Amino acid sequence: MQASPARLVKRLRGRVVRRRRAGPGAPPGTLIADPTAARPVITVIGYGPDEIVERANPEPAELSSLIGRWPVLWVNVDGLGDVEAIRRVGETFGLHPLALEDVVNVHQRPKVEEYADHLYLVARMPRMGSALETEQVSLFLGRGFVLTFQERVGDCFDPVRQRLRAGRGRSRSAGPDYLAYALLDAIVDSFFPILERYGERVEELEDAVLAEPEIQVMADIHDAKRDLLLLRRAIWPQRDAISTLIRDDSPHVTRETRVFLRDCYDHTVQLIDVVETYREIASGLVEIYLSSLSARLNEVMKVLTVIATVFIPLSVIASIYGMNFDREASPWNMPELGWYWGYPFALGLMAAVGGGLLLHFWRKGWVGRRRRRRRP
Repeated sequence: MQASPARLVKRLRGRVVRRRRAGPGAPPGTLIADPTAARPVITVIGYGPDEIVERANPEPAELSSLIGRWPVLWVNVDGLGDVEAIRRVGETFGLHPLALEDVVNVHQRPKVEEYADHLYLVARMPRMGSALETEQVSLFLGRGFVLTFQERVGDCFDPVRQRLRAGRGRSRSAGPDYLAYALLDAIVDSFFPILERYGERVEELEDAVLAEPEIQVMADIHDAKRDLLLLRRAIWPQRDAISTLIRDDSPHVTRETRVFLRDCYDHTVQLIDVVETYREIASGLVEIYLSSLSARLNEVMKVLTVIATVFIPLSVIASIYGMNFDREASPWNMPELGWYWGYPFALGLMAAVGGGLLLHFWRKGWVGRRRRRRRP
């Protein structure tokens, strides 16, 4: 039985778990939109060395008249809730139906696929809200155009747009492959601020574990490890995808752009190193947490053992003087019970025994201070 639209997207512990919307055995290229997805919002930027033109919310049918008007045409689609609009955009630019199916099914891992007249790239863009999640960004690179499909409005491409408007560097003089590189580089760089936040979070958790290990700290550590695993799953295949662009000869990527892609590849390697380092630290925090709990338990048991050890001889003394012997039957039956200082003597004996034991434990370093190893 096919799942209802309300169950296609469910939240589990603050995270979005997405399922395939095409049923088993569906024909290839079947487009089924997410019922909770936003309506598409299309923005167009056409530019060349001497001009740049921006248009907002054009109709999909109008896009065909814009092709070839400028050296580079960038069409960005925010929202995947209208399958017909996405299909019309794909037909306008000659996109492969299988690639459009991957655009709508936003569970894809980063990859690169080459078709007859365009490249299809998938990247994961991080979003930090109430919980960390990654958004799929689908990028098509063809002759004179770049298409980007996003799940919702809002992205990390504003620095790229500002460079295009200002005409700085080679942003407007280069081809569409350089624009695709700039967008990929912006996605990769967007991971660094999030990793900085998690680096601070890991340091806070480390201080909390050493200062006062509690069960909530353990839950926070597991949340951090889960988020770092999510980042790792997004970054690791992204490195392989960029490596494919550098290694394979494609008519859509020039040799000059591959030089810049190598720099982007280096950034992904740095991200992987940072993520792996934080994951190792987080895993070590679990061991520190368990060791701290064990150390606290040992301290408690040591205190209880010292108290029990001190009171054992006192209990023996108290039990001896609590025995009921008839002093008149024998002169050896506890003669000190008739002594004038008998009771103070018993209390003093108990105090002397307890104090002696505490002094002995203190000299051994078992209570009150820690024994330090002497340096040779």
